[in-house]
Amino acid sequence: MSSAIEQDINKWIQEIVINLQLCPFAKSPFQKQAIKITVSKALTEEQLIADLMSECERLDDDKDIETTLIVCEHILEDFFDFYQFLDWADSALKNNHWQGVYQLANFHPHYQFSGCEYNDPQNLTNRAPFPILHLLREESLSKILEKYPEPEKIPERNIRTMRNMSDSDKKKYFAYLFKSA
Repeated sequence: MSSAIEQDINKWIQEIVINLQLCPFAKSPFQKQAIKITVSKALTEEQLIADLMSECERLDDDKDIETTLIVCEHILEDFFDFYQFLDWADSALKNNHWQGVYQLANFHPHYQFSGCEYNDPQNLTNRAPFPILHLLREESLSKILEKYPEPEKIPERNIRTMRNMSDSDKKKYFAYLFKSA
């Protein structure tokens, strides 16, 4: 049986990522159960790097997994710490010859794009219930992007979706952000 965190992430994928069409490529692997959710028990950044490397190895070994989400249960709650960690994670991919094989995307409950105010609706496109490291197969992503019309317009469409969302819809879809409010 999956954990409550895995259930929260599955709900987030289905209700926000897929239903709001933030990622037009997520529906197929989700329906095929080709998205692996790993809840990291790491208490240190070193342990999280080890989990990241393990997930890269799992993707190397299991071609049925299209993408992996590593959910940080216990660390990197502060977005600045998370953002700093991403440089180390990218370096680990490069040093282990996974650069160009896997792409690292990321999500965080307090995600904030550079140059944006914290409450800018644009940030909602990358806000998730927990800090998440998202490993994508670059080869698969390239094949999808070749066939998808104007993929460069996805971010601006997502920003428009968030900016046009009512406050009540934001509270509905992103309830995990408003628990303490």
